[in-house]
Amino acid sequence: MQILPTPNAPTCIKCGSDDYPRRLYDLFDPPKSLYIYGEIALLKKPMIAIVGSRSASLEGLKNAHLIAQGLSKAGVLIVSGLAIGVDSAAHHAVLKLGPGHFTAAVLGTGTDLVYPRQNTSLSQAIGQRGLLISELPPGVGPKAWHFPKRNRIIAALSLGVVVIEAAKMSGSLITARLAADLGREVFAIPGPISNPNSIGCHLLIQQGAKLAFRPEDILEELDFCLKPSFKWL
Repeated sequence: MQILPTPNAPTCIKCGSDDYPRRLYDLFDPPKSLYIYGEIALLKKPMIAIVGSRSASLEGLKNAHLIAQGLSKAGVLIVSGLAIGVDSAAHHAVLKLGPGHFTAAVLGTGTDLVYPRQNTSLSQAIGQRGLLISELPPGVGPKAWHFPKRNRIIAALSLGVVVIEAAKMSGSLITARLAADLGREVFAIPGPISNPNSIGCHLLIQQGAKLAFRPEDILEELDFCLKPSFKWL
């Protein structure tokens, strides 16, 4: 865990306030407060989550990069969890596109802390050109139960969740199932049957997730939400 040197305190948004994301009200236990570091106006952009294995293959990391950039170019804000592997690849891919492209990291710590610590520079970059989001106040470190709770926020904020490589017991499957329960679209990228990290994606497809292998598959499915007239709630 690393302390993030931030010159300003995060903004605290209370449940029920005008700035509070309405989609979080779909949760039976919406966060009482959100601590936001970054430009709060970005909360009104359409979001799609990209999640997956911490031990992703090179192919999985490449897929995360391509999917994240394709969706970002269509005007989507990419949300993930700042974990190593697929999460980090998605965040990095959006930042590489430069100004006008945004990503948000939902944290299992306070916004002033970085976990894992190797993502300190990534967290700083997201804070400058995106959003760091947590329901935990500053100073709260990582605990095992923080991350499933973090996952419900990722699922609720998003129009859909894209899973790129996930083992059978992956936390990414928790996010996907939470998303499905909330009525969000779930997409899974298939992979080689010999790769243990493909099992979770294949199980999701068997259970009704949309098979996707390019950004267009996701954008076409969500087209009704991505038209210029669409208002993000």
